[in-house]
Amino acid sequence: MYYYELHESDDDLFTDALLAHEQEFTEGEFFELVMEARGRVLETFDEDTLVEAIAHELERASGFVYIDDGRLIAAVNVSRIDEDNVIAEVQTDDDAEDENDDHGLDEEDAGFRSLVVRLDRDERN
Repeated sequence: MYYYELHESDDDLFTDALLAHEQEFTEGEFFELVMEARGRVLETFDEDTLVEAIAHELERASGFVYIDDGRLIAAVNVSRIDEDNVIAEVQTDDDAEDENDDHGLDEEDAGFRSLVVRLDRDERN
């Protein structure tokens, strides 16, 4: 199995996608596949990010496997402190929908995204 990564950085918000394929592609070959997929989805994608749309298109059209949270089977929190080593809860898309229905959460409260912010100490003061 070979692994490939996509990165998106619009407005300094970074999104990554990890893909797998049984076939090894050169960097140039992978770039061409990505550009072709990008061209097919650029004006019409429904996903939250362009990277996700391209990853889904590569999965659909070129046999890649998009390794997203929906495929997660198990997660473990690890720590130097023994008591902090635990099996983490894995929430499926169905669980998230059920939780939102049960708790009356607004659509914007239904999930979250990570955001990495780089601060320059001089600019804060």
